[in-house]
Amino acid sequence: MNNAAMPIEPAFLPVPLPDDPRLVDGRQSAAAAMVQRGVGRLMIGFGFSVVTELTFPTGRRADVVALGPKGDVWIVEIKSSLEDFRADHKWPEYRDFCDRLFFASHAGVSAAIFPEEAGLIVADGFGGAVLREAPEHRLAPAARRAVTLRFAHAAARRFHGLLDPNAGGAS
Repeated sequence: MNNAAMPIEPAFLPVPLPDDPRLVDGRQSAAAAMVQRGVGRLMIGFGFSVVTELTFPTGRRADVVALGPKGDVWIVEIKSSLEDFRADHKWPEYRDFCDRLFFASHAGVSAAIFPEEAGLIVADGFGGAVLREAPEHRLAPAARRAVTLRFAHAAARRFHGLLDPNAGGAS
């Protein structure tokens, strides 16, 4: 059978991103949103729960924060282009809020640009793969508790905001 002659079935095309403004972060490019979806699917496959755009007390906002079944905290910083990576110098600050720090991008961005001090994920709208494991630097118990509570509160507020959009405070 000649696979090149086979039409692409609609079931294999990426599902469009939701139109609901409460579910879409307008600051991201389409490429970054695609990578974010793939990273989320990868983390779910690892047994993690995911919150996107989580703000920390420093004012920094992580693209993806994943909470593992044993309480591990991973942060994934999405870079959709070389320019996006070059413009960002804040990524080392995320180490204070996670056990492992990763970069994620798509296949169109060279893996060579990403520093060895962080893990590397390549993702698309369907899923992702870890190309390089992130070094582990365990959070102190008090920091882990603080990050876990911030994660839980953000997830609960966002979920409630979907159930009751007029309640307010669903950030």
